[in-house]
Amino acid sequence: QVQLVESGGGLVQPGGSLRLSCAASGSFFSLDDMGWYRQTPGKERDLVASITPGGSAEYADSMKGRFTISRDNAKNTVYLEMNNLKLEDTAVYFCKALVWMNWARNSIYWGQGTQVTVSS
Repeated sequence: QVQLVESGGGLVQPGGSLRLSCAASGSFFSLDDMGWYRQTPGKERDLVASITPGGSAEYADSMKGRFTISRDNAKNTVYLEMNNLKLEDTAVYFCKALVWMNWARNSIYWGQGTQVTVSS
């Protein structure tokens, strides 16, 4: 069983910053690509950023220059540093990981989500 546990969400004023963390735990062989998605009520879950085990990152256009994704492979943890937050960044943020259970089988796991609210 693999668990992804997010933390770091909360209430912040426009222009402020937050750092989200997502730690993977349980029994698995290795972690592959990890990423952050966000979702608002009535809308689909959209990609925010993703990162490979080697550290190559990709971002949604609206996050480039404001958000930074990183990971600590030794801690099985992925981070999302969010700066210059805007009202439209308000959403539930989810962590996603491609987890190798052994050399031949992988599965996708999601965290439970953490609320980020940007409000004055």
